[in-house]
Order: sequence, then structure tokens, then C-alpha cells
Amino acid sequence: MQLSRLVETSTQVAATRSRLKKTALLSALLREAEGHEVRLAVDYLSGSLPQGRIGLGPALLRDITASVESSAVASLSLQAVNGSFQQVAETVGAGSRQRRIDILSELFRAATPEEQAFLCRLVLGELRQGALEGVLIEGIAEASSLPSDAIRRAVMLAGSASPVAEAALTEGEGGLEQFRLVPLSPVRPMLAQPAEGIAEALQELGQASLEYKLDGARVQVHRVGGDVRIYTRALNDVTESLPEIVEAALALPVESLILDGEAIALRADGRPLPFQVTMRRFGRKIDVDALRDSLPMSVFYFDALHWDGTDLIDLPLDQRLAHIGGGIDDAQQVPRLVTDVDSDASRFLVGALEKGHEGIMAKSLVSPYAAGNRGAGWLKIKQAHTLDLVVLAAEWGSGRRKGWLSNLHLGARDPATGGFVMLGKTFKGLTDKVLKWQTEALLERELGREDHIVHVRPELVVEIAVNDIQASSQYPGGMALRFARVKRYRDDKTPAEADTVDAVRTLFNATQ
Repeated sequence: MQLSRLVETSTQVAATRSRLKKTALLSALLREAEGHEVRLAVDYLSGSLPQGRIGLGPALLRDITASVESSAVASLSLQAVNGSFQQVAETVGAGSRQRRIDILSELFRAATPEEQAFLCRLVLGELRQGALEGVLIEGIAEASSLPSDAIRRAVMLAGSASPVAEAALTEGEGGLEQFRLVPLSPVRPMLAQPAEGIAEALQELGQASLEYKLDGARVQVHRVGGDVRIYTRALNDVTESLPEIVEAALALPVESLILDGEAIALRADGRPLPFQVTMRRFGRKIDVDALRDSLPMSVFYFDALHWDGTDLIDLPLDQRLAHIGGGIDDAQQVPRLVTDVDSDASRFLVGALEKGHEGIMAKSLVSPYAAGNRGAGWLKIKQAHTLDLVVLAAEWGSGRRKGWLSNLHLGARDPATGGFVMLGKTFKGLTDKVLKWQTEALLERELGREDHIVHVRPELVVEIAVNDIQASSQYPGGMALRFARVKRYRDDKTPAEADTVDAVRTLFNATQ
């Protein structure tokens, strides 16, 4: 398959808002792919490289595209592109940077301008769109004439859509049988949807399992006999970094298991340390024992997918919890309350917040484990803080937001200087209507441009909801917004009435 065909489809998918049309476009493309091309096509459309991160930054890509002429004729195949990226990934050691540049220069010289732009965005991770995966699954199902539920389940268990697509289109229904729940092979974690509050959650779920929502790192712990593996939410293997969790898993009275939980660093009084402190332990392979002594990790489990030879993934939550309750000490379980009473749930939420946690989860007792899905059976209830901040700049969007200024640069007022201190960016929470208005309003205030960034006069105040504030070396104030999302523009406020950087620092200190 030619790269130009895939680039054309990607452009058409981004340009339409019709889910049916997106599915039809993807299905038609996949039917044209042969053998391993199917996997490559799905990986590239998903914004991923089969090789993973290959150490190419924007500066290097900018230098390459500026130094080579593009091709007037589309000639690159997906296999050729994959071969070049594989060479880059395997090029290490002295002189490797120049050899990588040479490989990529040859690739980009053979690419048309449209293909060059696509490849740059692919390498930089700018093509990733979580919303596209659902449409891709439907496209795979349509192209293979298999039920979308069967494709979706296989993707859950495989961890990504590309191997499932190849199996479905080359082997048919029988090809999906290889995708099973197997200890030591990670599966995508089930995700939650936000709820406005306790009343809404209980009205939707009825009697529910309420759990503390810990602000740690999601971990999936696998064991077969004496072999333990620990995977992150992104399915990265971090076993070597967390020996105390390995030891705790080996102490459980089972031969095989898959548990879902949260790893977190706690203070001496049991309150959680900030998220970024917990993350110091992840990916660490040097001096692990020393760091373990100074920053021990605790693990709290809230679900079981497999227990001692029995798959639990299709069982309702209450039955999965029975395995946890029967085999794991309370000290390693997330605090839990089963109720349908608003007042009891409210007290439980208050207790979680008082202990320093970010909120609670509400889970349907009859829901199966929908791996990889943001299922309606899990709802998260968190205490969000709001700040009135000033828009300092915005970035041109891509995909669905192409043609609009979307990613907002946000700043707090600094009374000492009369200026503003940048705290982060977000495009979350923006509707199409707001994006259209926002683009017009920001262009009216344009001061200048830097690549894809439009700097504006600091005149618009926007109300931003954040989960918390975390330490950051990226921004001049030493702080950054965490999970920021737009609630509304404050037409009733001037920049002089925006929140100060001192107020933000007070919130930051309160959460440390």
C-alpha cells in the first residue's frame, strides 16, 4: 500500500464529522491493505510507530525538512516507511545521530509535502486521537465482516488495535481466538467517566461500590508461580522499579493472578504524597534499593481480572471483589463502601478528601470489567478547584480542531510585576461553538506568531477547573495545572480581577 493512500484517508477522516463516513473511509482503506500492511496502516492511523519512541524531536525533524526537497511524485510504500523507522530505531552508539539524519533525509526526500507533514506529526505523536480508536474498531469490523463487539473485545485483550486488525482481515473470526486473557500479558485497564456528584452517580448506578480515588499510579500486577510482572496504565513494564510490590504479590496465596490497583507513596501519617513524588519510582532501574528505603511504595487493589486459574473479567464486580476480599489483606485493598444512600456516600467522600485523596469512584456492582473502555459502570467523583486565568496565547488545532485556535496558554496575574505567569495549557472542555468564537476573539487580539502559536493581548479571562496544582520546572512559576479544562469564559471579569499567582501557590501548598 502506498503511503499517499493512507495520508489521503487520514486527511478525509479528520475533515468529516460523520462517524459513518469515517468508518466507511477506514474500512475501504483496510480492505486494500495486504498482510502486514494492515497492522502498519492501523498503527499509523492511530498515531503510533511499531518501534515505539525512536528519539526524534521537533528540532531534528525541522532541520531535516528544511534541508531536503520534497518529491513531486508519491512513491513511498508503508513497508518502505516502516523499514526506515526500523533502521533509525536500531541505529545507536557513536555517530548515530548523523546516521539517523541520513536515513530520515532519504525518507523525507522521497516523500511529497503532504507525506512529509504526516510523517512529522506521526513521529512527534501529534496524530494520536483517543476518539479515533472507536471508529477504527468499527472500520476493522466492517472491513473484516466481523461483529464490532468481537473486535472490541480482542483489542481490549491485545492492548492495541493493529494486531487484531491484521488477524481479523487475514484469518477471519478464527484469528481472534488468539487474543485471550493470559497472566503476564497486559490488558488495557478499564476507565471511568466523570460524574457531577454523588446524587447523579447513585441515581445512575443504584447501589454501588464506592472506593477512595487515590492519586497514585495505576498498576496491573500479574503473577504466574514465582514470576511477577507489573505494568503501568500505558502497559509499560515497570517490574524492576517496584520490588516491594513484587514481594507482596509473591506472598499472596495463589499460583496465578491479574490484579488492578494503584501504587502510591505515602507520608508517615498515611496521607498521600504528591503524584509527581510517586512517579519518581517509575522507570527507575539504578539505585532502586536506596530509593525504596527513602520513598517506599504502597499498593492498593480494587479489582481482580484473574485469580488462581480462573478468568474473572466477564463476571460482575461484586463477584470479582469477593476474590479480593477473600485473598488479600485489608491493608492492600482500596477503602470501600457499598451503598445507595446519598448521605452515607457523602460522608465517605468527605472522609476520602480529609485523608488527602482526590475523591471517590462509584462502580456498578453488576458491571463486567470492560478493559480499555471508559465504561458507564465506573464513575469518578472528584473535588475540582476553579481558577480564573488569562489567555496569553493559543495554538492552531489539528484533527477535529483543525482551522481553530484551540490549545490555550493560561496565566495567573502577578501583582508584583503587573504581568502574568504561565501555568499550563488546555483545550479540554471546548465545544465547537466556543472554538469558533474563541478563534475570532483571539485573532482580534493577536500580537504575533511563533510557528503554530498565536500570542495575544492578555484580555480574556477564562474559568478553568483543575484537579490540583503540581510542581513543575517547565513553567516560570514552578507550578503547573493538572487536568485543566475550560468551564466558561468570564465576560464579567477583567484581567485585573483574575486569580493571582499567590492564590495559585496557596492552593498548591495546601495539596502538598
